[in-house]
Amino acid sequence: MAVNNEELEKEIKEETNEAEKTEKAEGAAESAAEPEEKKEVKVKTEREAQLEKELAEQKEKYLRLMAEYDNYRKRTAKQQLETREAAVGDTVLKVLAIYDNFERAVATESQDEKYKAGVEMIFKQFTAALEKMNVTVIDPTGEPFDPAVANAVSQIEDPELGENVVAQVFEKGVKIGDRLIRYPTVVVANP
Repeated sequence: MAVNNEELEKEIKEETNEAEKTEKAEGAAESAAEPEEKKEVKVKTEREAQLEKELAEQKEKYLRLMAEYDNYRKRTAKQQLETREAAVGDTVLKVLAIYDNFERAVATESQDEKYKAGVEMIFKQFTAALEKMNVTVIDPTGEPFDPAVANAVSQIEDPELGENVVAQVFEKGVKIGDRLIRYPTVVVANP
């Protein structure tokens, strides 16, 4: 049995040595493979960085394009509104003489009550149509005179009115929204 134990020990040592050699060979193979894997990882990392950079550039281009489009849309809407207001302003200026004449007709005394009622109805209808177009009639009678919003054509002395007050309006002013399209023509008291 002594022979068998020695032989067994010898075989075990040989197998252990072979196993160690195999492990060393596998380790060497793995260490040789590591630089290739690192190269692949490095290449992937560089490619990912390049793709991320391109994505960031495209995202920035997209955001700029959206901002430009939004500005274009706002500018176009503003231009359309201004064009509409200008067209309405031109049209209203052309029909203001008719409005003024209807206003004078309403203020005139008449023997025929039905005729007067008809003229008043037409004037109310005309006024309602102007209001729908955002037209405001300005009557500064009794207010302080402001040369930025009214044209003074005459001056009078009137002790009943205060200093620099609008005493009479020859022609009412008209504005569309915030835009003044016709200045009121007035007489100023006690300048």
